[in-house]
Amino acid sequence: MKPPNRPLFTEDSAERDAARVRAVLAGDRDAFEQLVEAYEQVSVGTAYRLLNNSDDAREVAQEAFLKAYRSLDRLKDPRRFGPWLLRIVSNLSLNVRRSRRAGIVSLDAQTGSDGATDSRETATSTPDPGQEVEGRELLRRIEAALEQLPEKQRLALILFTVEEWPQKDIAQLLECSLETVKWNVFRARQRLREILGDELMEARPGA
Repeated sequence: MKPPNRPLFTEDSAERDAARVRAVLAGDRDAFEQLVEAYEQVSVGTAYRLLNNSDDAREVAQEAFLKAYRSLDRLKDPRRFGPWLLRIVSNLSLNVRRSRRAGIVSLDAQTGSDGATDSRETATSTPDPGQEVEGRELLRRIEAALEQLPEKQRLALILFTVEEWPQKDIAQLLECSLETVKWNVFRARQRLREILGDELMEARPGA
């Protein structure tokens, strides 16, 4: 459920979205359906990566579109509909995470940038029940550590290292500079190492 490895938000998409937003505000409901079609896949994919649950992801995406529709007249810049919508998706997903304590399956990139093996592959290729229990416990601790990160650091880390969003898109989503995105990812990784210490290093294959 990853978005294409290309910019999500371009000048063309901004103009397209702005025209559709204006049409919706003028009473054209079909124009909003076009916005839904344009952003449904990436909305569900983003929510899924934050929640690791397909049903929850679809529910969050639907709620995000409904919230966007109801708040569309408060969107100051119609050209920014895409980043605005996905910020709603991200915030709703984080709310669900906090309330349901949902886990994130793919955490390999969050442990660093050394190409660690996906945790799902490790779990399925290791039949030892003891190791599986240890793996689940480590994921629980990583999840708890992620909750301690500031919101923008957590979002930047997950969207960049797990969802593989282009940093430019993350900058638009978080309404910050590209350098700020890089700093947030760096600080998030650094903070995870500080919280988890040796456990994080031991979790990497070949460490």
